[in-house]
Formats: sequence, structure tokens, C-alpha cells
Amino acid sequence: HPPAASPAPLSFVVRRQPGRMTAKQGNFALKPYLDCIRETLNAALCVTNFASQIVERHNKPEIEVGTSSELLLNTVVIHRSDNEKVMIEPAVNSVRMSVKVKQLDEMDEILARKFARFLMLRADNFIILRRKPMPGYDISFLMTNFNLEVMWKHKLIDFVIQFMEEIDSEISAMKIAVNERARMVGYQYLKEFNS
Repeated sequence: HPPAASPAPLSFVVRRQPGRMTAKQGNFALKPYLDCIRETLNAALCVTNFASQIVERHNKPEIEVGTSSELLLNTVVIHRSDNEKVMIEPAVNSVRMSVKVKQLDEMDEILARKFARFLMLRADNFIILRRKPMPGYDISFLMTNFNLEVMWKHKLIDFVIQFMEEIDSEISAMKIAVNERARMVGYQYLKEFNS
């Protein structure tokens, strides 16, 4: 039997409360978004060891294989904006989480693509990082029941949330460094004409 189409994904939009944000508040703008992701991951990571129903002695992540539609749960998509979202796809023995990083301009797109590629080439060191993201997303994680047998669930969730907090700041820092370097190159180049 071909796998049945999974139900339409649930979608949440997290919006900030209106008000002024000071520099001291820092990541408080991200807090409702990250809290929603944390709670959804906490609920989705209730996975168990479940062998394949089709092939004997095989235990593959059902979210990746997708052979039994009854083992796949509802997909949840959490939006912060049109440019920033997370898709969490739970199954009976695994959870796949895909992240779309905020990209406001072409420079952000290039830096996000290069940074994600750098991380995915080192996916073995991250254990839960997939080598290829889901279409429409920048980075994907795959957490299986085997990962949760050797790692603490709350620490795994903390790692993912910290990763999401820091990836935006890393890309912003790289963008500032590229702009500073371009400014210095332009200054040095134009200085030759003034001499």
C-alpha cells in the first residue's frame, strides 16, 4: 500500500506584545517563540523504541522512512514571521525538526546558506543534525529514540533552543564583519585615487 498523505500541518504564529524593547532586554523578543518551540518539542519527544512493521529486525526512524502512515503524528509549524519558522514532525520513534533562519536580504541568504553548509558537513559531530535540510528550510535535526536513550531529553531540547538563539547572532556578526571588510577594501581602493 502506498503511504497515505499525512494530515495538514498545524500552524501557530507567535507574535510579540506591542511595546518598546530596550537593548538590555536582548533575546526577550525571541522568548515567546522559543518557549513555544520548547514546549512543542517536549511534547513531541515522547518517543519509544518501535521496530519496523514491514521489514523484520529493522528499526529505522519512521519520520524518515514513512512506510506506515499510522505511525506519523501531526506536523506542527511555528511561525515567528514570514522569514522565520520551525517545522516539527513527530512520529512514534523519531522527531524531525526543520528550522528556517531569518533572512532579510541577499547577504543574509548567502551567509545562512554557507553557515548551514559548514554545519552540515560536520553533522557527525552534532549527532542529531541531518546532512540535508527539508525543502524550504535551512537546517534540520533528527532526534530518535536511540538519541533519547543516551541523552537527557531536557538537555537535548536546551541544545536545540540555544542553537536557535545563537544562529541569528552568528549570522548577524558575520554580516557586520563582511560589511566592515568591504568598507575597508573600498577605503583602501579609493585612497589610491586621492594620492
